[in-house]
Amino acid sequence: MSTRALRRLRGKQRGQEALDFGDLGESPGEQAEADTEEEQLDSATVSPNSKGRKEKKNKAQKNISNIYELICDADNEVEKISPDEEAAKPEINNASGAGKNNNRDTEKQDKNNEEVSTKQSENRVKKKKKKKKTKVASENGQGEEPENIDLLLENLEQPNGLSLQSEDGGGFNRKSVMHVEHRNLNPETELKRFFGARAVLGDQRPRQRNRHFHRSIWMTSPKDSWPRFSRPGISMSLLESKNGLQFFTFEHGRDYQQVQFKFLDAVESMDPNNIVALLQLNPYHIDCLLQLSDVCQIQEDQEMARDLIERALYSFECAFHPLFSLTSGTSRLDYLRPENRAFYLALYKHMMFLEKRGCPRTALEFCKLIFSLDPDSDPLCMLLLIDFLMLRSREYKSFLHLCQDWEEHRNLSQLPNFAFSCALCHFHLSLQDDLGPEETNKHKQQADQMLQSALVMFPGVLMPLLDLCTVQPDATVTSHNFFGPKSQIGQPPALAELTALYVGRTYSLWREAVVMLWLEESVKEVLRRVDVKDSYVEECQNKRKQRYQSAPRNIHRHVILSEIKDATSTLPLEVTAQPMMGFDPLPPLDSVTSYTRPARQNVGASNESTLSLFIRSLMPNFNLQGGARQEDEMEVARAGQELNQEVNRLMAAMRDMLANIRFQEPPREDNPYRDDEEWD
Repeated sequence: MSTRALRRLRGKQRGQEALDFGDLGESPGEQAEADTEEEQLDSATVSPNSKGRKEKKNKAQKNISNIYELICDADNEVEKISPDEEAAKPEINNASGAGKNNNRDTEKQDKNNEEVSTKQSENRVKKKKKKKKTKVASENGQGEEPENIDLLLENLEQPNGLSLQSEDGGGFNRKSVMHVEHRNLNPETELKRFFGARAVLGDQRPRQRNRHFHRSIWMTSPKDSWPRFSRPGISMSLLESKNGLQFFTFEHGRDYQQVQFKFLDAVESMDPNNIVALLQLNPYHIDCLLQLSDVCQIQEDQEMARDLIERALYSFECAFHPLFSLTSGTSRLDYLRPENRAFYLALYKHMMFLEKRGCPRTALEFCKLIFSLDPDSDPLCMLLLIDFLMLRSREYKSFLHLCQDWEEHRNLSQLPNFAFSCALCHFHLSLQDDLGPEETNKHKQQADQMLQSALVMFPGVLMPLLDLCTVQPDATVTSHNFFGPKSQIGQPPALAELTALYVGRTYSLWREAVVMLWLEESVKEVLRRVDVKDSYVEECQNKRKQRYQSAPRNIHRHVILSEIKDATSTLPLEVTAQPMMGFDPLPPLDSVTSYTRPARQNVGASNESTLSLFIRSLMPNFNLQGGARQEDEMEVARAGQELNQEVNRLMAAMRDMLANIRFQEPPREDNPYRDDEEWD
C-alpha cells in the first residue's frame, strides 16, 4: 500500500509531519555517510531493479539540510515515511490483506512515479555535488588569499630604506622604531585612548551621501565648512627608482604658477588683506594657506591657523602619486625643490599644532613621517625634536633602541638633547613597577652614569634649565666655575644654539620633584669629579673647543621654525640678516627651480629714501612723481630738494587728514532715572 493511501487512512495531509530540528545540522561523519549514499545513488542506474529499495533506504537515512525542502510540488517531491507510519504499517497491512489485490494497479502507477522521482533526485544530487565542490574550492581559495597577502606585504616591506639590524642580533631593526602607521596619524585615535570614543566623537552625525569629499585620506579629516575642493593645479610625478627607493616631486601647473606669482606680489605688498583676497579666489593655494596661518597665529587665532594647515595637507594628499606611500619608508622628496618644501612645512606646522593640542603620540608619528621623506639630509632636523616627542608619549624603550642603533653612524650622544634625554629615559624606566629589582637597579645606574656624562660634556645646560624650572640652585653650584657664568660665556656658538633649543623645549619634563632630586644628586657627583680633576672632564673640555664652531643650515632652519626666543637669539648674524618668509624659511643655497618668476617693472621703491619708505608704509599708493631715479653724480645734489618735497607732501597729507577728522558724540537717551555714573 502506498504512503499516500496510508496518509489518507490516518487523516493526515502532506506537509503536516512533525519536523525534527535536531537532525538539521550535519556532522563530519554524517557528511561522509551522505557522500557514500550519493555514490550508491549514482550506481542506481546500473541496477534498475534495486533502484527503488536503495533510494528509499538512502532517503530515510539522509539528514535534512533545509527545512523548506519538505514543502515542494507533488511531482517533484520524494515520498518520506514518518516513524508513526512505519510502526502502523504492519497492522494496516494485516488488516487490509484483501485490499492488496485491488490496489495493484495503483501500486504500479506509484512505481512509475517513483522511477521518475528517482531520476529527478539523481539530478539534484549531481547539482549538490557541484555546489559542494565549488564551495570547497572557494574555501580553499579564501584560506590561501591571506597567506598570499602576507607574503606580498613582506616583500613590499623588505626594501625599506630605514631597516637596520642591531648589534645584538636580536632581530630589532630601525624600521620597527621609525615605522609610520596610518592609524597613528589620526589624533582621534590617541584622544579615544584617553577619553573614550563617546567623549571624543560626541553626537557627531555621519556625513551625508552627497558629501563633497569622496577621497579616503590619512593625514587630515576634511570638514564641511571648507570650500568645495577642485584641483588647484598641483600634481606629483615619479622622478626615478633606484636601490629600492622611489624619488617623487610635486609639480605646479601653468595656472598654479600664475597664482604663485600673484601670491609673491601680495607678500611683497606687506598687506595680509591681499593674501586673503587671493585665497578667496583660490581656496586651496598652498603658500597662501601657510602664510595666512602664520598671520592667524600672530593674532592668537589658533583654531583658524590649524584649520588652514589641515586644508593645505588635504590639498597635498589629493595630489599624491599612486605609488607614493606614507608608511613604506621608501618614498623620498627632495627639499631642494621649492614645490616640495611647502609639504615639509605643512607637516611640521601640523605636527606642532598636534603637540600643543595634547596629542604627542600623533605628533611623533608625523615627526617620523617628515624624517622618512629625506633621512640622509634631514632638512628640518627632526633629530632635535624626536627625543622630546618620544618622552612626551612615553615611548622609553623605543627611544633607547633608537639611540643604540644610530649611535655608530650618527653620533647622537654628541647632541645635548640625546645625551640628557637618554639618561632621563633610563630614569623613568627605573620607576616602573612592572620591572624586577635587578633590571630597576640596572636602569638607575645607567641613568646616573649618563646624566653625569651629559653634565660634564654640556655644563651650560644646568643653569638655564634650573632658571626655567624656577628652582634656586645651591650656593656651591652657582659659585663654582664649572657651572657658573663662565660656562655660559665660553660656549661655542653652535653649542649655545643647541643648548638654548633643548632647554627651551624640554624644561617641562624636568619639573617633577623626583627628577629634580635625581638631578641634584648627579650635580653633586659631577662637582666632586671636577674638584678631583677627573681626566674625563678635561677630555670633554677639549671636545667642546674643537667641535660646535658652526651649525649647519638645517639646524638654523629648525631653530627658526621652533619659535623659541632663547634659541632664535643665538642665531648668527648672517642668518638673521636674511629676509624670513613664513612659506619658505631659510631656503637652501643650491635650490633646484623648475620655473622662474618673470621680470616685472621696478617702481623705484628700492631706491627711495628712508622718509619715502616711511610714507609708503602709511600710504601704500604713495609714489614719487617722475618714476625711478638714476644713480649718477646728480643724485647727491638733488637729495636735498627731494627731501624738502617729501616733507612738504607729508605735511600736506597730515593737514588733509586732520581737516577731515570729525568727532561724533554717541547718541544719549534722555532717561531721568539713569545714574550719571553708569557706563554707556
